[in-house]
Amino acid sequence: MTTEHEHEFEAAPGLPEALPPGEKILWQGAPHWTTLALRAYHVRGLAIYFGVLLIWRLAVLFADGAPEQPDANAYLVLGVLAGLALATLGVVCLIAWLASRTTLYTITNRRVVMRLGVVLCITFNLPFSVIETVALRRYGKTGGDLALRLKRPNKIAIFHLWPHARPWRLAEPEPMLRALTDAPAAGEILARAMSAATGIPSASPSASTSASPSASPSSAQGTTPGAEPQAPGESRPRVQPSRPRVSVGTPVHS
Repeated sequence: MTTEHEHEFEAAPGLPEALPPGEKILWQGAPHWTTLALRAYHVRGLAIYFGVLLIWRLAVLFADGAPEQPDANAYLVLGVLAGLALATLGVVCLIAWLASRTTLYTITNRRVVMRLGVVLCITFNLPFSVIETVALRRYGKTGGDLALRLKRPNKIAIFHLWPHARPWRLAEPEPMLRALTDAPAAGEILARAMSAATGIPSASPSASTSASPSASPSSAQGTTPGAEPQAPGESRPRVQPSRPRVSVGTPVHS
């Protein structure tokens, strides 16, 4: 696992250097900024918080008899609070938009590459050999996140990853491909690529927990390797559905 800071030019979009012979891009994508704002930056929660504060302040004005005896200063304070709330929400949305514009996720037949950062861009190269499991969290028909659990002792600081990290995994941060518009297709491509690279077959997600494994031309590049037959005595990683989540990786023994 390597970390590289971006220079002015990239060998290819999202890649700090040209791919070595035999490696090819299977999929590339970026977060959808509105979904990122809602789910990573919690704009909806902030809006509710500011709304409650403004309603409370307005209720205090009515309780004090403000409609009968208008107080210019009281209404001025209310207007200032509303303006600050809108400005704060606007700044947060702008940050989410910038994060979406500067982020690019890449899946090749050998690794996952995450280019992150608004002011200071940094690229994380995650070979399949350091990825233990991949978890899919779906929302909507095709939207979702892909969380990558790293094998110990590999670790990336949460401050380097956020908001591209699985929530509440502070002790062992998990890189996350967030706010994808084609998460099930990207997860299927990643599962098959890891299966082909490691030689251990991986089952496909069931229809109840993911969409069709085929990816559209706009969201995937290259071809997806097929699974190899299972060797005698070899463990079979499988997709384990758990409510809205799908895990792809090491076997889960009941």
